Amino acid sequence: QVMLAESGGGLVQPGGSLRLSCAASGSFFSIGTMGWYRQDPGKQRELVVTITSGGDTNYLDSVKGRFTISRDNAKNTVYLQMNRLNPEDTAVYYCFAEARLSVQHTYTAWGQGTQVTVSS
Repeated sequence: QVMLAESGGGLVQPGGSLRLSCAASGSFFSIGTMGWYRQDPGKQRELVVTITSGGDTNYLDSVKGRFTISRDNAKNTVYLQMNRLNPEDTAVYYCFAEARLSVQHTYTAWGQGTQVTVSS
């Protein structure tokens, strides 16, 4: 019913930048909060950042000042600009979106994940 398509991961040197995108499609009334988690093998999954439909944001402390989330509600798309990347940012980044399917029913959709590798 709701699908998320992620793009934008890759390999970058320390200090570099990447931009992730995540577009929601399918059958739903609206999209609420969107954001990204990340997970590196052997580490716990981390909530990196969220953004509400109204634009309120919440960042993981370690990415504040380096990452910027934004969204285009008309396109049901969220973007994550990642600057001054460091090796500790290496992980698979998973987009999520809270979709309202009916008055009573919401559904959390997940992207397929995109690999971000920061290495020299």
